[in-house]
Amino acid sequence: MRTATIPPVTARDMLNKVPEVTIFFWIIKIMATTVGETAADYLSATLALGLAVAMGLVTAFLVVVLALQFRARGYVAGLYWLAVVLISIAGTLITDYLVDERGVTLWTTTILFAIALGATFAIWFAGERTLSIHTINTTKRETFYWSAILFTFALGTAAGDLIAEEFNLGYWKSAILFGGLIGAVTAAWRWFGLNPVPAFWLAYILTRPLGASLGDYFSQPTADGGVGLGAVLTTAIFLSTILGVVVYLIRTRKDQPALAVPPTG
Repeated sequence: MRTATIPPVTARDMLNKVPEVTIFFWIIKIMATTVGETAADYLSATLALGLAVAMGLVTAFLVVVLALQFRARGYVAGLYWLAVVLISIAGTLITDYLVDERGVTLWTTTILFAIALGATFAIWFAGERTLSIHTINTTKRETFYWSAILFTFALGTAAGDLIAEEFNLGYWKSAILFGGLIGAVTAAWRWFGLNPVPAFWLAYILTRPLGASLGDYFSQPTADGGVGLGAVLTTAIFLSTILGVVVYLIRTRKDQPALAVPPTG
């Protein structure tokens, strides 16, 4: 009796590693950005770890989760969204560390992360001729994808803080502003012919400051314009909601990606 051998998984064998963009996608994404803001505050301030130590711990955990994500052959809901939540926290901590510990201005961090994100998109498109999330089916494309995700979170944190603090809009006004911008992008895609790929990435970037504004609004004291729930309770509420939606998606498979376009080259 011969034992069958299982051929190794190659880049060409991968299925698309990113979920379908449904309403559930955006619900979890916005909540993950909120958790990124409140969890970063909890780790660095409430637990008194400091920004550097908190950033190191979250980054180490993120590296392990991303290693598992890269080893997976296709989309795994729990693993994927855990990576997104951790990147959200890491992106917030990176920006806060540069601004609060290193004295880099919000203007500078916003510009630097915008350049980094633009460079990532340019290199990605030059090599792959697409930025579509429906073709994340090679290790190279997945590397570009997660790099872009990290920079969108860092950029969103910097730009959101810049607008909320430098222009003194406050939390709820900032949330309305970014929600309106997301609505404008959606309208441009649905009714005015905006290409879905840039529409997706624009909305993805804008959900970061939207979620951060909501996180601050719910967690900050009422004297500072917030609801006063605190970082712990706000984080717990949003993490529980994310977990509930992810469990629902695992059971129903409503966000399973369609078959990806076979990679070329």
